[in-house]
Amino acid sequence: MNKQLTDPGSIVVVGGSNDISKPGGKVLKNIREGSFTGSLRVVNPKESVIQGIPCHHDLTTLPETDLAVIAIAARFVPETVEYLTHYKNTRAFIVISAGFSEESKEGKELEDRLVKAVNSTGAALIGPNCTGVLTPRHQSIFTLPIPRLSPGGCTLISGSGATACFIMELGIPRGLTFAGVYSVGNSAQTGVEEVVQYLDMTYDPVTSSPVVLLYIENIRNPRLLLKHASSLIRKGCRMAAIKAGSSEAGIRAASSHTGALASSDLAVDSLFRKSGIIRCFGREELITTASIFMHKPMKGKNLAIISHAGGPAVMLTDTLEKGGMNIPHLQGPVMDELKTQLFQGSSVNNPIDFLATGTAEQLGKIIDTVDSKLREIDGMAVIFGTPGLSRIFTVYEMLDSKMEASHKPIFPILPSVVTASEEVQSFLDRGRIYFPDEVTFGNALARIYVKEIAESGKTKLPEINIKEIRDVISVSSSGYLPETSLQRLLDAARIPRIVEVIITDEKEVTDACRQIGFPVVMKVGGLLHKSDLGGVKLNITGYALAQTAFRELMSISGAHSVLIQPMTKGMELFIGAKEDPDFGHLVLCGFGGIFIEVLKDFQAALAPVSFDQALWMIRHLKGYKLLKGVRGRTGADENVFAEIVSCVGALVTAAPEIKEMDLNPLMAHRESITVVDARIRIEK
Repeated sequence: MNKQLTDPGSIVVVGGSNDISKPGGKVLKNIREGSFTGSLRVVNPKESVIQGIPCHHDLTTLPETDLAVIAIAARFVPETVEYLTHYKNTRAFIVISAGFSEESKEGKELEDRLVKAVNSTGAALIGPNCTGVLTPRHQSIFTLPIPRLSPGGCTLISGSGATACFIMELGIPRGLTFAGVYSVGNSAQTGVEEVVQYLDMTYDPVTSSPVVLLYIENIRNPRLLLKHASSLIRKGCRMAAIKAGSSEAGIRAASSHTGALASSDLAVDSLFRKSGIIRCFGREELITTASIFMHKPMKGKNLAIISHAGGPAVMLTDTLEKGGMNIPHLQGPVMDELKTQLFQGSSVNNPIDFLATGTAEQLGKIIDTVDSKLREIDGMAVIFGTPGLSRIFTVYEMLDSKMEASHKPIFPILPSVVTASEEVQSFLDRGRIYFPDEVTFGNALARIYVKEIAESGKTKLPEINIKEIRDVISVSSSGYLPETSLQRLLDAARIPRIVEVIITDEKEVTDACRQIGFPVVMKVGGLLHKSDLGGVKLNITGYALAQTAFRELMSISGAHSVLIQPMTKGMELFIGAKEDPDFGHLVLCGFGGIFIEVLKDFQAALAPVSFDQALWMIRHLKGYKLLKGVRGRTGADENVFAEIVSCVGALVTAAPEIKEMDLNPLMAHRESITVVDARIRIEK
């Protein structure tokens, strides 16, 4: 990405024509009729004048040009780019042409040659196989619609040109504006991640787009996206994304709970959450989220609902409370005074219902009261439609003026898009954005304000013994670590483990049991899936039983030792880690036993994991209340649990050779949490 692409002084359309039903003709028309004020040129060997512009028959007569928009057959594109880069100082290309890597092996070879030509001179490339680019400076795109473009609007980056069009089709009628649209096509050089990188590196809090929207089908460089998306968000930008292509087929088969749970889509969730991107699952969610972003931000989760219609207010209340937002009950002298200024029968408890006969003046009084006198309220949702008995221009004029003056955000939900279409349009003409449906709005608002906050900087890691960890890894072979190496790693990472003794001879049984104390658990050493092999003996209460158990365990094929541990009781927890080849290490945590095997109650984050991130994961477990202790059962200390989760993240960061790690179960009893069984596999 460069300035020649976003703000060129000159543009040439190679393959432009008078036929505006073809991409080359339509893109030229859109540039001509748009905001571009620089030099516009066109190349076509068969024409002399195209759409009123003198035509160059070949590239040799063309002056130096910043940006080339290319709409010719794929086989001619590489040589065209090679010529323009070397002889016309062209440093930006939008290749609309199809027929490249998306089509065939031969097309991939053409695409590689194209990228080589562009990279050789440090030029920028969007495409090939894309619909084009929109910025406030130029509209080099062959599709419609072309929205109102201004720096204060949203920037949309899409891996699909058609989807970009459909997203704009949904947002424009609701008042959403755009600062730029990038259809990246095959992303041969510049994909979604690189555009985000450019937006981050050129971000200006005054002039840059405040909202970035993404439609992604394939995250090519997760680390680049994480780095620059989180950086943008820390600078004040807000981001939402659709990641399409999340199915069970993405789950990799593995030998542990962690491997079976850590799907690529889980990695996407974790990446978005770590960076602060709001994940959406459709165009409606994306546009609603973007529309909320374009309003003033809320400072908390407390909302006042103002309506003249009871039903929508009730549905919005239900949606917000289910999503974790708060609709505080309002009472006291301030609300009593407000009620005297409304018609009899109005309710001011929240939702504030000022009846179907409510006036613009009453709406203004309600908004002023909430804005200036109710410190506990962070924002307002105003639902106002009409049965069609009278025109409601004055209401929307009042709403517009209060949105301008209010210190708190006001979200207008205007359901009468047919009956009050003229009034709604007048509201849009004032530069406003509205929401047509209260439930869709409520779900999006909750998704935004009940979420993990992006890390404010470099994740602070717990202090662990990195030297000891590296020493263990350096002398270990690929595969599952033996018990002694595993114990050293856990100790070096400050991960508490249960006391255990490893023995290889029956003569050692008595001393080991005396050291630990009955009752004990005995497990076969050196084998996976111990329980399935009959390799676990529970609640052993005497020496004779222990010796018998030892002989039975050592008779299992492949056994080389026996582990003896104290028999413990408590709540079973789970922590795991798995390396994703693209995203890095995923750290998972949840409840052990049936919760992990059947209910799949777990959360995940990308390593490293801060203490606060770990707490967020724990508090978003479905069974979180169990940690507090219920019906006489002992709970667990969430802070201790979070510290161990963070230590696991630090361990896999210090030892990236760890491919899979299972701590299952950890036994929790009040403030104490210890690892009872562990498994770590490395690849060197």
